[in-house]
Amino acid sequence: MVQTDLTLDAKGLACPMPIVKAKKTMKNMNSGKVLEIQATDKGSTADFQAWAKSSGHQYIGTEIEGDVLRHFLRKDGAGAPEETITIPEISLADFTRKVENDETITILDVREKDEFEEAHIPGAIHIALGEVEARMDELTKEEAIYIICHSGRRSGIAGDMMTKNGFNRLYNVVPGMRDWTGKTV
Repeated sequence: MVQTDLTLDAKGLACPMPIVKAKKTMKNMNSGKVLEIQATDKGSTADFQAWAKSSGHQYIGTEIEGDVLRHFLRKDGAGAPEETITIPEISLADFTRKVENDETITILDVREKDEFEEAHIPGAIHIALGEVEARMDELTKEEAIYIICHSGRRSGIAGDMMTKNGFNRLYNVVPGMRDWTGKTV
C-alpha cells in the first residue's frame, strides 16, 4: 500500500483531463509528496508514466481496484521548470485534407490497443504511448510523422519524447481521433 499525501478524483474523465487535473494539483504540492490519482480512463496508465518522465516527477505505480486505476506520483524537482518541447500542431482540418488527397504521409497513432482496434485511420502505424520510447527506432527520424491520439495530449507527449531522440519533423494532430470524421478501419 502506497502512502499518499493527497488524492485526486479523476474518475469518469477522458484524456487529457486526468493529466490536466494532476498537473494543476501537483503545482501546489511540496517536493517529495505523493499524489494518488483515481481514474477510469484505460489509457491513463501510459499517460501518467510518460508525463511523469517528461515532467521530472516520479511514477511510483498503479493499483487496480475494479474499474478504478489508482496512479501514484511523487513530486520531485519542485521549483525546477519542466523541460517540455512543444512540437508543431496541425489542425484536424489540414490533416484531413492531406489524408483525403492521398498524400504520402506517416501517421503514428499512440492510443491504447483497444482504442486503435476500435477504429483507426487506414495505414496508420500503431505504437501505444507507453511503448513509444522503446519502439521509436521502428520509425525514420528524417521523415515527417503526424502523431495522433484521442485529443492531442498523448500525441504531444510522444512528440516530446521523440524530439529528444532526434526526430525533427513531427506534427501533433489536434484535436485527434475524438473529432475525426474521415474513413476508418
